Amino acid sequence: MSSEWSLTSTGNAPEGILSEQIYTEKAFDHEAARHWIDGTKYFSLWLSAIYVILIFAGQQWMSSRSPFDLRIPLFLWSSVLSVFSIIGTFRTVPELYSAVVNYGWTYSVCNSFFYHGSSGFWAFLFTMSKAYELGDTLFIVLRRQPLIFLHWYHHITVMLYTFYSYPEHVSAGRWYIVMNYIVHSFMYTYYALRAVRVPVPSLVRMSVTLLQILQMIIGLVVSVSVFINKRNGVKCDQSHFFINAAILMYGSYLVLFIHFFIQQYAVPARKKSTSNDKVSVEGVKKLH
Repeated sequence: MSSEWSLTSTGNAPEGILSEQIYTEKAFDHEAARHWIDGTKYFSLWLSAIYVILIFAGQQWMSSRSPFDLRIPLFLWSSVLSVFSIIGTFRTVPELYSAVVNYGWTYSVCNSFFYHGSSGFWAFLFTMSKAYELGDTLFIVLRRQPLIFLHWYHHITVMLYTFYSYPEHVSAGRWYIVMNYIVHSFMYTYYALRAVRVPVPSLVRMSVTLLQILQMIIGLVVSVSVFINKRNGVKCDQSHFFINAAILMYGSYLVLFIHFFIQQYAVPARKKSTSNDKVSVEGVKKLH
């Protein structure tokens, strides 16, 4: 490998928006974070099991009860995730931009320097946020909104992949994490506005779904690119297991999101006459 692939590369400190490190980023120890998550990643399996049990038990419990309003708590919840995602976007996009512009596409998908410095701190917070985001489903259950397979399948698989892949510092995580921050910036802002009944054009709702579909397409392209590079002998910091898992995940997400889009926007209204066939937009908080 050439010298620009070294972990001493300056790709993590591009000049641009908010490039100056804040105190918590300077104090961040990426190796300590890696070891800590490696020792606690099994917790995500138990959390997933508890999550599935609680959401379906909760639906059964709510079946004979009136839905809770929870608009203000939902607004606050979505606002926290919106602000977090926006900050995460500003703190990680410069590193991705620098990686692509200064070192090229192959570097951006095969080198794991992203997990150092400022972007590394936000990669760690991103990992932890996947457990926090499970709380989205609580609002769906307590408000008695339709809970579709895509919602809880996406939450579980993203959390498991993130927790288990973080200790490896998978190289394509540079793309996965930055894209998720960007999409969630728009998505949770939209949900926050909807929670307090701020009028939002229907085109915005469709645009959020299209943005999610674009995220899955890019994620699939990135994952396949890592696979091809690794097969051709290029040193990529990502094991075959996590490459294949990412391809399977993004492929399944893409199919499910396209199906959702068709059901919501392409199927004639007369074919969606019953309430059981309709999916509330607030019940489709995704990913990650």
